[in-house]
Amino acid sequence: MATYTAKDFKSDQEVRWCPGCGDHAVLAALTRALANVSGALDIDKERFVVVSGIGCSSRLPYYVDTYGFHSIHGRATPISTGIKVANPDLSVWQACGDGDALAIGGNHFIHAIRRNIDINIILFNNRIYGLTKGQYSPTSKFGTITKTSPYGTVEEPFNPGSLVLGAKGTFFARSLDSELKLNEEIMVAAGLHEGTSVFEVLTNCVIFNDGTHKDISDREVRADRTIVLRHGEKMIFGKNRDKGIMLDGLGLKVVTIGENGITEDDILTHDAHMEHIGIHLMLADMKGPDFPVALGVIRDVKAVTYATAVREQVEAVTAKSRIKCVDDLLRSGATWEVK
Repeated sequence: MATYTAKDFKSDQEVRWCPGCGDHAVLAALTRALANVSGALDIDKERFVVVSGIGCSSRLPYYVDTYGFHSIHGRATPISTGIKVANPDLSVWQACGDGDALAIGGNHFIHAIRRNIDINIILFNNRIYGLTKGQYSPTSKFGTITKTSPYGTVEEPFNPGSLVLGAKGTFFARSLDSELKLNEEIMVAAGLHEGTSVFEVLTNCVIFNDGTHKDISDREVRADRTIVLRHGEKMIFGKNRDKGIMLDGLGLKVVTIGENGITEDDILTHDAHMEHIGIHLMLADMKGPDFPVALGVIRDVKAVTYATAVREQVEAVTAKSRIKCVDDLLRSGATWEVK
């Protein structure tokens, strides 16, 4: 089998995202990740499919050299589902925005997660509708002033992580668009995961919502306001690596290592494979100013996929059935010959 590089997954199409758009960085990480996933799974690039809905992020299929399907608004998930169930040997990747996936496509989104369809969903979250010129989305902050909320939104936003875990998701990760190496790492983990993987990328829209994530993305504050979680590693963060996450009764708390007798041994070790969603949900819900925002793979657990369950059911029914072909079906009821 051929060995691929990121260049092999880049198409010859002109990338038509605005200069400075966070989507450029996501594309760069994806082409690198696809090359790594191809090698890890020993599959040719012809087995990759990229599906999208409508939105700026949904231009992605044109920019990668794979099979692709540019669907309609909110319908990327059922298209991805159909492709995967029809041909389980394909590696299906879905690009969608916070409006595309969580508003008009919200019902499809949660049910794909519930069914554990083996697809990889990259959720570009810039907290705005960019392609249609700046309306508020399901993830826009409360009070955000936009074209459709001139006096500020009066809706509480979705937390995609809570939504995924509430639907009993088996894989959820989050990162910033600028974290190129971390994003590649997450995408490879998603590609190797059997089941629905949801990767929320906090992207920046320089035109309609510039700086929406700057409270955690600016270099001056990033180390103290975010924490990168990796399975088996201590939950430590901060510019001086002296802050950590501990259990506090039934909740979490931020502590300073070295104060009040606290050592690294007291800090929680991240277990992404924990079946119970309790701690994963608390990690996904963390936000400032009291907590850092969790980045990295928050949850990655094994469960039966939808395609596997369907295949096993068909095989079980077929083994017990007297009907093996169409001719058997036609002769299975009351039949007679006409002469």
